[in-house]
Amino acid sequence: MSPKKDVPPCLLNLDKPPGPTSRTVVDRVVRVTGCRKVGHAGTLDPLATGVLVVCVGRATRLVPFVQQLPKRYRAVFRFGLTSPTDDVDGPVAELPEAPVIDESRLRAVLPAFVGRIEQVPPVYSAVKIDGRRAYQKARSGRTVLLAPRTVTVYDLRLVRFHYPDFELEICCSGGTYVRALGRDIGKSLGTAAIMVSLTRTAIGPFRVEQAVRPEGLQPEAWQDHALPPAAAVPHLRRFEGDETVLRALRHGQAVPMDRLRPLPPPILDWAPPGWQPPEDVSAVFDDAGRLVALVRHQRWRFQPCLVLD
Repeated sequence: MSPKKDVPPCLLNLDKPPGPTSRTVVDRVVRVTGCRKVGHAGTLDPLATGVLVVCVGRATRLVPFVQQLPKRYRAVFRFGLTSPTDDVDGPVAELPEAPVIDESRLRAVLPAFVGRIEQVPPVYSAVKIDGRRAYQKARSGRTVLLAPRTVTVYDLRLVRFHYPDFELEICCSGGTYVRALGRDIGKSLGTAAIMVSLTRTAIGPFRVEQAVRPEGLQPEAWQDHALPPAAAVPHLRRFEGDETVLRALRHGQAVPMDRLRPLPPPILDWAPPGWQPPEDVSAVFDDAGRLVALVRHQRWRFQPCLVLD
């Protein structure tokens, strides 16, 4: 399909199947929509399934704001196995004389992995080192040393245990590697663990139950599944402006705070306890409810930082 220039900015909540990469899913959206400007808001490995939020057209500028939203996963891990990828996609080896872990010991260590924690990303990850992805260096046989990162785990629940397998429900910040979480839980128990399956069940209010499979998108009807750009910022404070104010924002001009009318605060019933949205950015809408701009708070005025329309 030839590229189109008039594709309206929008989001798609997709349910990625196991097998394809996130890039493969994006490429399908490009073909179906005819829009070259398409991006996703958080990689899922080929092994993983579930929510992949894809932004189309000018909505790609909203990707960083979707990435601010908390993520929910269900993951199955297996004790007693190691892998350079920390999951079953890499060469898997048995840990010699691996101890048998019982459920009570596992439950006892889980609280240590809740809250702000330090996590070393997997060697086979998209983290950049000197301009190259870590997995590219690892595949070339080079030694890869990654610095720990601070991530936040808001909730961690054991939902099934049948040794050697255990299944967790996880709610965490962006940048958290679930397979590294399983790896570190195994280490804390004096054994090893790798991830055998992963489903992202939600990103903020984007839930897998409402997601569409990529193969369900068709050129003549894909917009039936399109969400407005405002769906990318369900967590930001909201204001409405008249046409004079909106014209100023569209031209990059700051406007006094009292020129914008506050709208009801967002409903954050999808947010975990302890999660806080950013307070320095707000969303501005027109009187029809369309997202026009995002603004930063600067003393007594709002300065546009992203103009969508």
